[in-house]
Amino acid sequence: MTSPELESLTIIKYPDPRLRKICEPVVEFDASLRALADRMIVLMNQAEGIGLAAPQVGILKQMFVCAIIGKPKDSMVFVNPTLADLDGEAEAAEEGCLSIPEVTVTVKRPVKCRIDAHDLDGNPVAFEATELMARCWQHECDHLNGRLIIDRMSPADRVANRRALKRLESRFGG
Repeated sequence: MTSPELESLTIIKYPDPRLRKICEPVVEFDASLRALADRMIVLMNQAEGIGLAAPQVGILKQMFVCAIIGKPKDSMVFVNPTLADLDGEAEAAEEGCLSIPEVTVTVKRPVKCRIDAHDLDGNPVAFEATELMARCWQHECDHLNGRLIIDRMSPADRVANRRALKRLESRFGG
């Protein structure tokens, strides 16, 4: 990707069909991957998010960025991630999504997990997290598999978010 192409990337919104695609593994760890990660971090921070997956900017590659709230310089990049140790205690909490503004969904997820991935140089990395960061990793990995928080909605969430989803659908449709 050239610099103008990267600068034009924005966070795409539901129901853009790219959000439903399963992403391809990254095979080339080069300057363009690093530039994409840098642009995604900028977009995530501008939107005041804690995570952003490549399909959310229309790039169908297995990569996401994340950061703890208030610490954008501590952003992390995960390429070709897989999650493990998801069988412990689970907790329900509200989640939002930068691609589905004005919608929150109560999602039950494991409280802790491990992530195995690659860094931007292609080196293997592994981390463990709990609470919010573990939830963020799970949410972003869902994106890489074409899964959205609205797929996890309870009937009550569906009713509560009906108008916001209809607004987003009408904007996309025309």
